[in-house]
This record gives sequence, C-alpha cells and structure tokens, in this order.
Amino acid sequence: MNFSPISITFFAYLVVMVAVGLVAWRYTKNFNDYILGGRRLGAVVTALSVGASDMSGWLLMGLPGAVFLSGICESWIAIGLALGTLANWLIVAAPLRVYTETAHNALTLPDYFSHRFEDKSRMLRIISAVVILLFFAIYSASGMVASARLFEIVLDLPYSTALIFGTFATLAYVFLGGFLAVSWTDTIQAAMMCLALIIAPVAVM
Repeated sequence: MNFSPISITFFAYLVVMVAVGLVAWRYTKNFNDYILGGRRLGAVVTALSVGASDMSGWLLMGLPGAVFLSGICESWIAIGLALGTLANWLIVAAPLRVYTETAHNALTLPDYFSHRFEDKSRMLRIISAVVILLFFAIYSASGMVASARLFEIVLDLPYSTALIFGTFATLAYVFLGGFLAVSWTDTIQAAMMCLALIIAPVAVM
C-alpha cells in the first residue's frame, strides 16, 4: 500500500472518528445515555446525523451513478426521498418522541411497540427486533461497501484494506460511545458531505 498524503489523511480521519467515540464515552453514564444519548441531542446534531445516516452512500455514489447511467429521469429518487423525509419528520418523529417517554420510557423500537400496544406475548418485540437486525445489517453492509469502494477509487487504497480499517473504526466508536458517538461522528461526516456537494458541481463546471 502506498502511504501517500491522501492515504495518511484517510487513516487520520479514522483516528479522529475513534477519538470522538472516546469523548462520547466520557459523557455516557448509563444505558439511557448509550442508547439515546440521554435524549439531549440538539436539533442541528439530530438533523445532520439523520441526514448522514440516511443519505451518505447512495447520495454521493448511488444517485449520481443512477443519473449518469439513466439520465435526469432518475431525479425522482431524490424528490421521493425528500418528500418521504419531510413526512417522517412531521408525522412520525414528533409523536414517537413523546410516546416513547410515556410508554415506560422506551429506549428502543421493540420496547416501544411492546409497551405501546401492551403486548404480553412479546411477539411484537421479537418480530420488530428481527426486522431491524435483518434490514439494518444489510443497510450497514451496503454503507461499508460504498465507503470502501470510494476510498479504493479516490485514495488508491486496496478495497479490503479500506473495508477492514473502516469497519474497525466504526465498530470502535460505536462500542465506545454508543448513540452519542454515532450522532457526533455523523454530524462531522454530514458537514463534509455538504461541502462536497457544494464544491464538486462548482469544480466540474
């Protein structure tokens, strides 16, 4: 592997992400802090974190690739997602935020469904946990693959190296700082994405 300034920057970035996880660990005092950041995230961090988690790989790689291959007609993807995100924030997010506290301070969606619908059989908890585990595993894997491919192409790193180090860094800060670490690192990544989305079209033109 060639340790060029760009590849060194990549590894420095991973070190910073793990360092953020360490800082978040210092603020994590109990399980509520680990799972939901103590319910004390601000609006800016929440919005940027959600944006980075939801739109990172597909927005910077998938959508441009689809438009490049199929033309501007693929812009319906972005329009549909924007409308869906707006509906999610207006219709789902606010009531869910309130109900999770009234439903025995539920910290997870399986907990919420179980308490909200008074499910004594625990089937709602089991089914929702299985659905989350299955689909988020696939989603997380696709994000890892997208980032590794990006670093392979842009930084000339071997795909396996980028995948291994990226996965290790992600697991490290998640295990260390939980939801708080994920939110803070996502905020940093969202800021970088916004800069890239502004700079790249200008540079191309």
